[in-house]
Amino acid sequence: MSKQDKIIVGISIGDLNGIGSEIILKTFDDVRMLEFCTPVIFASVKLMSFFKKHYEMDINFHGIDSLDKIIPKKINVLNVWKEPVDINFGKEDSQAGEYAIKSLTSAVSALKVNLIDILVTAPINKSSIQSETFKFPGHTDYLNQELEGDSLMLMISETLRVGLLTDHVALKDISTAITRELIEKKINTIHKSLIQDFGIEKPSIGVLGINPHTGDNGVIGNEDDIVLRPTLDNLRNNGKTIFGPYAADSFFGSGNYKNFDVIIASYHDQGLIPFKTLAFGSGVNYTAGLDKVRTSPDHGTAFDIAGKNIADFSSFRAAVFSGIEIFKKRKEYKKITQNPMKISKQRGYVKKN
Repeated sequence: MSKQDKIIVGISIGDLNGIGSEIILKTFDDVRMLEFCTPVIFASVKLMSFFKKHYEMDINFHGIDSLDKIIPKKINVLNVWKEPVDINFGKEDSQAGEYAIKSLTSAVSALKVNLIDILVTAPINKSSIQSETFKFPGHTDYLNQELEGDSLMLMISETLRVGLLTDHVALKDISTAITRELIEKKINTIHKSLIQDFGIEKPSIGVLGINPHTGDNGVIGNEDDIVLRPTLDNLRNNGKTIFGPYAADSFFGSGNYKNFDVIIASYHDQGLIPFKTLAFGSGVNYTAGLDKVRTSPDHGTAFDIAGKNIADFSSFRAAVFSGIEIFKKRKEYKKITQNPMKISKQRGYVKKN
C-alpha cells in the first residue's frame, strides 16, 4: 500500500470554468475524508487558493512540487503549473481545456508508475479539450490508450450497474460497430470486472437489444438475430450467466434490471438515460477493464451553475469512495488468485492428512 497505508487518490481538476473545483473542495472540506484516503489534486496552489477564496471555504492545502512530498491527512496540491490562469465560470474556453488536459496527463503519468493508487477525474468539456496533441472524445478513450487493458464504460450506483457495448459512437454507426468480436470482448471484460472489482463470484448479466423490440423477428432490423443472439448463445455455452437480449423500452420501467448484477446496453443513451434517471447525483462512472482504477462523477461540467456555489458534490464523493473500494477489492482478488492454496488453508478449506 501507499504511504502509511492510506490510499492515494489522484484528482484531475477538470474544466477550470466548470464545477470541478467546487465539487472537489466540497468533498474534502469534510476532514473525515482524510481518514479514508490521501488526496492529491493535480493543478496549482495558486489556482486552488483562488477557488477557495471564491467559494469562501476554510480549507487548507499542502502544496508540493513532486509526489515524494505527499503528506497523509493533508489535501495535497501538486503544482503541475505555477503561472496564473484566468477563470471565466460557465464559459467554453480552449485555454481552460488546455489546463484540464495538463492536469489529466500529469495524473495519468503518476498513475502509470504507481505514484498514486487511483484516479478520480472531474468533468471536462469535450469540445474545449480538442487540440493537435489531444484528439480524444473523452477520458475513457484517452485512458484506453495510456493504460493496459480494454476500457469499458461502467456506470455504477448502490442498486444498479450499466455497461456499454459502444460509448462515444454516433448513432448512425452503432449497427456496424457492434460485431460478434466486440460483444464477446466487452462482455468478457465486464464479467472479469464484476469478479475482481466487485467480488461477485458468478455474475448475472442482462443484455439489451440493439433495435426496438429486439428487431421484432427482423421487421425492424436483423442485427439482434444475426449478430447479438448467436454471440450471447456462444458466451452462455462457455459458462457465463447471460440473459437477453431484452427490449430496452420496458426493461427499466418494469423493474427487471433488479434481477441482474449488471445490465449491458448497446449504445450510450440506451444505457445512460435510464441510469441517470434512476441514480443521477449518486452514480459513478467507472472505467472497467484497465489495469488501473479510474472513477468520475456521473455528470458534466454544468456550466450553467458554475461558480455559483450551488453544485451538488454527492456524485464526486461517491466516485472517491467507489474508487477506494474497487482498489481494495482488486488487491484482495490479486492476493487470493496469486496463492489460492494459502488462502484456502487460512479459511480452513484444505484438509490436513
